[in-house]
Amino acid sequence: MSISIVNTNKAKIPAIDFSAIKNAILGKDYELTFIITTPAKIRKYNMTYRGKDEPTDILSFPYSDKNGEIYVCPSETKKEAKKFDRKYDNFFVFLFIHGCTHLKGYDHSATMESIEVKYRKQFGI
Repeated sequence: MSISIVNTNKAKIPAIDFSAIKNAILGKDYELTFIITTPAKIRKYNMTYRGKDEPTDILSFPYSDKNGEIYVCPSETKKEAKKFDRKYDNFFVFLFIHGCTHLKGYDHSATMESIEVKYRKQFGI
């Protein structure tokens, strides 16, 4: 099983092994679709699934224990990276780790944060 990366808006994405991160967090048997999308599309999904009528940097959709999707919006990621005084590539990969952690079943908490720190250290993020 693998990861499919779909870059719908031809945005710049970091040159990193997203598959290795996915495998470390979710396992090799997990089928992940990673979609790089536009502000309009992520805004639509954010409204539909979270009731928030605004674009966001990331959304994660678990469909089963072995299948899910992560959407990242590069333009929103750039804005958020600046807020946290982080470089775009670093923050982009952090968001991918964050999304995978959500797909693993964690919600925002100290536990989730400690798990993310572990993977950030492992992958130098």
